[in-house]
Amino acid sequence: MAGNTIDKGKKIYGYGQPMTALHVITKGKVKVEYPGGSYFLNKGDVMGICEICSEIHLLNYTTMEEVAVLTYPLNNMEALEELLISRPDVARIFILSLLRQFNALMTQNSFSEMNCAGLYQNLLADMEKYNTLCGRYHIQPRTPEGLDQVSAFLGEESADNWLQTYYMGLQHIYSGEASNVMTQEPGLSLGMLRKGSLDFRKNYTVLEEQHNYQAQVKKLYFNDSGSDLFELFTSLYYRLGTNCEDAGELYEAINRMIEQVQNDSSLNESQVTARIQSFQKNIATLSSPDKEDTPDDANTQVILAELAGSLDTILGFAELDSDKAASFRQNVSAYKMMQDKSSMDDESCRLRRKLTDDFYKLYEAVFERSANNPSLPTVIKMFLYFGYMDENLAGAANCVTLYKLAAGMEDYSSFGVYPFYNWLLAIYNGKKLPSRNEFDEDYSDFLSKEKARGNITAAQASTLEKDPMERVRFELTNMFPQTNKITYGRVTSFCPIFTAEDVMKDLNSSYVTVAKITKAVEMIRSIDYSAYYRESMDFDNMEVMGKEIVHLEYIPDIILMPNVGIRGVMWQEIEGKKRNSPSRMVFSIFHMEDINTSLVRLTGEFRWELCKRVQGARWNDVSERSLTSEYFDYIQFYRKNHELTNESKEKIKTSLQRAKNSFKEMFVRDYIIWVLFEGTGSPRLNKVARRILFAYCPFSASLNSTMEQNPLYGELLSRQKVLNGQRIHHLDMLIQKLRNCNVQIPATLEAERKFAAGKID
Repeated sequence: MAGNTIDKGKKIYGYGQPMTALHVITKGKVKVEYPGGSYFLNKGDVMGICEICSEIHLLNYTTMEEVAVLTYPLNNMEALEELLISRPDVARIFILSLLRQFNALMTQNSFSEMNCAGLYQNLLADMEKYNTLCGRYHIQPRTPEGLDQVSAFLGEESADNWLQTYYMGLQHIYSGEASNVMTQEPGLSLGMLRKGSLDFRKNYTVLEEQHNYQAQVKKLYFNDSGSDLFELFTSLYYRLGTNCEDAGELYEAINRMIEQVQNDSSLNESQVTARIQSFQKNIATLSSPDKEDTPDDANTQVILAELAGSLDTILGFAELDSDKAASFRQNVSAYKMMQDKSSMDDESCRLRRKLTDDFYKLYEAVFERSANNPSLPTVIKMFLYFGYMDENLAGAANCVTLYKLAAGMEDYSSFGVYPFYNWLLAIYNGKKLPSRNEFDEDYSDFLSKEKARGNITAAQASTLEKDPMERVRFELTNMFPQTNKITYGRVTSFCPIFTAEDVMKDLNSSYVTVAKITKAVEMIRSIDYSAYYRESMDFDNMEVMGKEIVHLEYIPDIILMPNVGIRGVMWQEIEGKKRNSPSRMVFSIFHMEDINTSLVRLTGEFRWELCKRVQGARWNDVSERSLTSEYFDYIQFYRKNHELTNESKEKIKTSLQRAKNSFKEMFVRDYIIWVLFEGTGSPRLNKVARRILFAYCPFSASLNSTMEQNPLYGELLSRQKVLNGQRIHHLDMLIQKLRNCNVQIPATLEAERKFAAGKID
């Protein structure tokens, strides 16, 4: 062990330098940089501890002030083990520093993943906006260089989100007295360090991939050639002029592009700065672009004045008792004072948990008061639809946006899209059944079990079954807390109250509308036309149809949670016990990821879960052919499959490891590729996976016609034509038989013939 001093501003290590020693900081501050971010080390932290399982340094270390360190040579793991045996106090320092650094990296992971989705969503929106304006003004649109090489971020690697809570727990343990016992076991300490280092390296790889993707997208906005979106938008702005009615929209988009790339090391900083300054200089000579497009200041002030004291308005509407209301106000006030609302220290976690518990109780009280109130105040609608509670937490601009959205909110249940408040109203009014609970019990089952346990009487069970508010409470208890947290995405820092910090992109662009859902569903149906169909018998025409199997389509119910989030949830594949019923999929009402990609993923999960539901205990029995049984057999015995090349087998092995040995997750990933790539003429699956998906998730007839020239699909298409032809022939014979008997042809039979031909309306 040796001690020395390092001057301020000195780069100690950089990426790729040999890993030869550990340095314990005894004084000063060091900046640690990784792809896309940085964190700081202070007294008691250890440089290099996260890289002990690497031969080289992955991180860059730079002193922010004069730093004193104690150096421990690291020649091999045996030397480290000997040090841990002789110095348990050093073991504790090493482990605590590793845990702190790992948790700092994991916190960045979720933000980085969301940024990838947000960048791609902005890119799609910007291209759509540009092409729309060019079409409107009869201007020939151009395409930025490299656009065809960018798709939605899927990621070869994915972070294990559960590791953050795991390592946070370890950090609490090693910060306490229990560490004195644990560090006496050098084998445990060495294992902790090695495991932490390996997990750190994996998450570093994830961040590196995300950083590279973000750099790729940002270069579509600013690149060295100048053939980019910034040039396209600024040229269009100059051409249309400041008096054009769309000039304000263009100017706003250009400013967002500028903000998006500020201080980005992946771009040529001097070139970007020069181009931005040139644009600002040009518009300085033009008329102000804000004359016609500045929001009505008077109207904005009226809205903000109405929202003043929102928390008191909501608490007053709920009619909470004074003690509960005072406690809620105190906790919200403390939350507003937090500089870092996602902080993982004990006090912050306790406050978020308390606010979360109180929020759900308040939501129930507000809903009960609102259920039979036809004219709710807008601030109450904002709370019910968006989780809004306080004008300062939300921010003025967001308040105005939420106010306008809430004021114009309509009932979209006829389209199968339900903001969560409308979903509860549908349950309250008996139009929908509550979701099943964690024991797979629907509301009736739950009451029967409670009656059997002696918790309620038969009379009480009958009363509860008819009580609309009790049905809603069942949903609020079993569905709301789970899906609200999962869709939010960052479960460790979750708090259901709407805050400006959660808004990572424009609210209007991330707002989930019926049009966006419809567009995503139609995209999926245009490729996997049978996605939402299931086999059934036509019970209304049994005398005519007999036991003839037909396929009926049930488009999923989309439920929108009152939060800003990044995840979608395939909640339930059927309604209660009814197989012929829509599935339930859940998103945030402000969904930050690409809605098309998210819905494709949930549809893959739906296909898997529905097949398991239909097949029952034999879902993985290959003697009874089904989607799940054939795919299960394919993954389970891929090593012995002579149809697969060694390269394909190695890819399956790697994918299975990334999927944590989940066959369902493997299928979902293949399904995403099937829809987003294979369905657009870009084959990426191996021949076995392609054959299974082609059999159970067939392309529509119109898509098949474009696939005929591709030899990869030739044999599959030929077999499908034979099977479809046999089915169509059988249906034609049945239709002709009914006509000969002067029997009216049921609509379901006509629809079944279209389905057999691969055609949908």
